[in-house]
Amino acid sequence: MQELLKRKSKTVKRAIKISEVVIVLFGIFALVSGIYLFVTESILRYMIIEMHALILGVLIVLFLIIFSSPWKKVFKFLGKTWVWASILVVVFFVGMFANATYKPHFALPAWMQTKAPHGPAAAIPVPKVFEFFDRINEMEFVNDIGADPNDVPKPITRDEPALIEINIEAQEVIAELADGIYFNYWTYNQQVPGPMFRVREGDDVIVNLTNHESSLHPHNIDLHAVTGPGGGATLSTAKPGETKSFKWKALNPGLYVYHCATPNISTHNAHGQYGLILVEPEEGLPEVDREFYIVQGELYTQGRLGKKGLVAFDSKALLDGIPNYVTFNGKVEDEPRMEVNAGDSVRMYVGNGGVNLISSFHVIGEIFDRVYPEAAIGKDLIIDEEENESEADDFHVHKNVQTTTVLPGGASIVEFVADVPGNLILVDHALARMNKGAWSILKVIGEDRPDIYSPFE
Repeated sequence: MQELLKRKSKTVKRAIKISEVVIVLFGIFALVSGIYLFVTESILRYMIIEMHALILGVLIVLFLIIFSSPWKKVFKFLGKTWVWASILVVVFFVGMFANATYKPHFALPAWMQTKAPHGPAAAIPVPKVFEFFDRINEMEFVNDIGADPNDVPKPITRDEPALIEINIEAQEVIAELADGIYFNYWTYNQQVPGPMFRVREGDDVIVNLTNHESSLHPHNIDLHAVTGPGGGATLSTAKPGETKSFKWKALNPGLYVYHCATPNISTHNAHGQYGLILVEPEEGLPEVDREFYIVQGELYTQGRLGKKGLVAFDSKALLDGIPNYVTFNGKVEDEPRMEVNAGDSVRMYVGNGGVNLISSFHVIGEIFDRVYPEAAIGKDLIIDEEENESEADDFHVHKNVQTTTVLPGGASIVEFVADVPGNLILVDHALARMNKGAWSILKVIGEDRPDIYSPFE
């Protein structure tokens, strides 16, 4: 009996030594790899160090629990038979996940569910997580992910319908969303939002969607301007390396959102896959001096606001509707990119890629002379006393508007004259979102206008 106890004592001591060596070796590995990641300025440095610290912490806690003297007697008792230890483990896990009354998925997080009509939950499948880290060096790094707000297609001058071809590429890339903060964007044409398109009422439009071979997921496109199932999504779903095409007729004028509709749709949109397409009415739009392209979007990232390095997507925050970042054109602005002359007439095509928040679009220091509500373009029908119908002379617009609503998956068109020089700030007037990045600058250049705005003594 004493010999048996001695053997058990030696086994325990050997286990302690091995555990100590494992912890020390992993600690050295974590330290060396952390130094290397910082020296090479890898965008993964904070994420990897955080993972190493978590693993090392768990190992140390387990070591202290298992081999501390108060627990020796417990484990000696449980060691009499493996059955008791097994029961303890089973009871622990049953109690830990007793509130999860649905089956887990092989995804992160494992217990996230969906009641959407089709497709997976918003969680990222575990194999895709490993594939991302395995292929991260193959992904393109985009220096400036934010779509240029000046990049608006020219107004259409032709007076007849035409056959128009649109080429667009879905690609998953890595880019900086704010100073020192990086995100895995899913894009159209390597920018957020995707490019703005412009067609004419009555045009036939061919859309060619290519999914870049480096993508990890299938992608498609749903254009709200399209009449047909899925808005084109059912005909354009492409695996990595594939191209899909479809044709549609632009029946209704207006400014429309397009986005990826591959399940889980909210996950794809929350990675940046959205944009705007303008269907001009047959008579065109009134001429203005400058046009701009602005789309508000939300980014759901793990960790707190301002966490440096590569930040992971947070699907729980997505379902809760609490983004860390709310941006105009994909990223937190670092310098003004819009400029006009005092006296210029300005039109802004404003969209909301969502996926959760309603935007209260406002330009600090200006009043919208005309707003096309919900980007609706068309003339009101006038019905006289004899119930005869005729069109109004002008488009249905709202005038002298301070702030306009832009719904998720919706748009608005605003027009104003930039009267006074200075910096005008575009905001979502749910102003707490400015702290998350929902702002942009329009510079107005010109002579002062003391008749409109001046100091008073």
